Amino acid sequence: MDPKYTSLASLSHPVSQTHPPMSRANRAAQFAPFAALTGHEAAVAETARLTERCVQLDEDAREQLDRRWQYLLMHWDDRPTVEVTYFQKDKQKDGGAYPTVCGVIRKIDMLNGYMEMADGIRIPFADVVALEGTLFSDAVVGEELL
Repeated sequence: MDPKYTSLASLSHPVSQTHPPMSRANRAAQFAPFAALTGHEAAVAETARLTERCVQLDEDAREQLDRRWQYLLMHWDDRPTVEVTYFQKDKQKDGGAYPTVCGVIRKIDMLNGYMEMADGIRIPFADVVALEGTLFSDAVVGEELL
């Protein structure tokens, strides 16, 4: 030990008369890393989140979808369960996602161009890319199977 510090080595650890001793957890927290760039982690996660582009259906797919719409409208009073896949625009980025919802359609609003599912989800007709369900499995419109 350096001779100029020998007088300090014999002293006891100082204890505050006004402040109680700090717990080990609180002492350790003083040295924990802090977020120097608040929001940086969320911004990186948002940038990494992927979206899909809105695709336009080709003519054959559009015709089949139109036939399914017509068939659904003819049998809507039966309250069939359908699976609807649609494009949902992302609120923060270009693109979006293609969720599929399954359920009974509660309302079809031809004037405003949307359908409302029993769970309250509103889907614009223009965003629908696929209609599936047992209703269409054995259905034949004209000469074609839906």
